[in-house]
Amino acid sequence: MLSRVADSLYWMSRYLERAEHMARLVDVNLGLMLEQGQPLHDDRWPRVLGALGVDKARAAEMSSHTILRWITFDPANRSSIISAIIAARENARQVREQISSEMWEELNRLFHELRRAAMGGNDTEPQTFLEVVKAGSHLFQGLTDSTMTHGEGWQFIQLGRYIERASATAQLLDIHFQRFLPHPPQLIEADDHLEWIGLLKSCTAFEAYCKVYTADLRAERIAEFLLLSDEFPHSVRFAVENIQIALNSMGANASRRGTGKLSRLSGRLRAALSYSQMDEILAAGLDSYLENVKKQCTQIHGAIHQVYIDYPIETAIET
Repeated sequence: MLSRVADSLYWMSRYLERAEHMARLVDVNLGLMLEQGQPLHDDRWPRVLGALGVDKARAAEMSSHTILRWITFDPANRSSIISAIIAARENARQVREQISSEMWEELNRLFHELRRAAMGGNDTEPQTFLEVVKAGSHLFQGLTDSTMTHGEGWQFIQLGRYIERASATAQLLDIHFQRFLPHPPQLIEADDHLEWIGLLKSCTAFEAYCKVYTADLRAERIAEFLLLSDEFPHSVRFAVENIQIALNSMGANASRRGTGKLSRLSGRLRAALSYSQMDEILAAGLDSYLENVKKQCTQIHGAIHQVYIDYPIETAIET
């Protein structure tokens, strides 16, 4: 596969996953603000921006309404939801021959629907915009899995989706636990109860968590579920396992230099998540553990580009 094609498929998937994650996180926090009447914590929007990897200092310069518009509708903001959809569509446009017509039509439809909503300005309800993003992203993922051959191109799409998911979930957990981790972690303060429900809902995890642990919310159990579960699709471990599955599938059909190193990087992170115990992680420091996860995700991303996208010409000649 040409490196430009691999790059476009990878980033198309990452941007779409990013848009869906951002829409879900913003939607949940809007709901929390409505339920609480007024935010109980003045740092809500800086926390949201921090969880999205956006400069938190911008929150000090803008009102809540302005921040909401800036992070959703503003195409001039490269970190906004609409910008992520624009970038996903542009990458898809460059590889239209590699994806199904249904995939292109859905992403193109989503782009035009959101652009019309963004041009509507103050007439557009943010909740409606966010629901359109989430539904469109889920539909696109379903079409991808059901209409595209599960070959190398599909594997690059999986890599983009799960690299983004693992990094975003780790970042969200890091920001939330820095602010709300109780001492001892078994005791969640009554005022923070909704915030922990919001964390689970931000990962589509509330109902799934309750099926495993009942409605008894405990910080260490929430961390264990979102970090170490091998069955829940939005856990960090589940995402990393799918990264390695995709890499192993691609490595079996490729003889590129560096695939061994890439497999070791993903295998090391998968092993760490598979064999870690939550009590040991909390004792050693959850923040340092999550930082290490994010660092390793960045290393895997860099290795993917080095092996499959930005490789030297000598490697292309050899293969």
